[in-house]
Amino acid sequence: MPSPDSLDALLDTQAIRDVLSRYCRGLDRMDREMAESVWHDGGTADYVGIYEGTGHRFIEWVWEAHAAMERHSHQITNVLVELGDDGVSATSEAYVTVVLWTLPDGDGTQMELVGRGRYLDKWEKREGRWAIAHRTHLLDTSSQFPLGRADVSESSRRDEQDPSFEYVPKWTA
Repeated sequence: MPSPDSLDALLDTQAIRDVLSRYCRGLDRMDREMAESVWHDGGTADYVGIYEGTGHRFIEWVWEAHAAMERHSHQITNVLVELGDDGVSATSEAYVTVVLWTLPDGDGTQMELVGRGRYLDKWEKREGRWAIAHRTHLLDTSSQFPLGRADVSESSRRDEQDPSFEYVPKWTA
């Protein structure tokens, strides 16, 4: 195994961080191919008390949930990556915050749902590509608030009309 501060170790750690960032972008911009790319085929997900199955089926499940929301935003911070001695395995812990806005109900009421938790991921590098072999999601806190809408950018979109696609193109494997 390369030393933790070797160029190979730094590149592997950054590659894993990039996959985590693609996961958030894939969900928030509704780029399904990008969101699915974070898991290896057969990779599993255990969102404790919420979902258990394959990572790709999780994306299918969450896609429906997110489509029923007006907006959503995922952020990942405090990423700690531990590379395995074999050069093709790793583990990580990453803190995640997700904010969801429901669609207005019949009387116009909207809710803001906020979840804060951690992704505990087991990674594998296959054919030179890091992806998740297994994820456990732990929800640390969850809150709901009636949404007192503030001004939001109308150009912020969940599709390819979002201005970010001028900077980061749609994902292709």
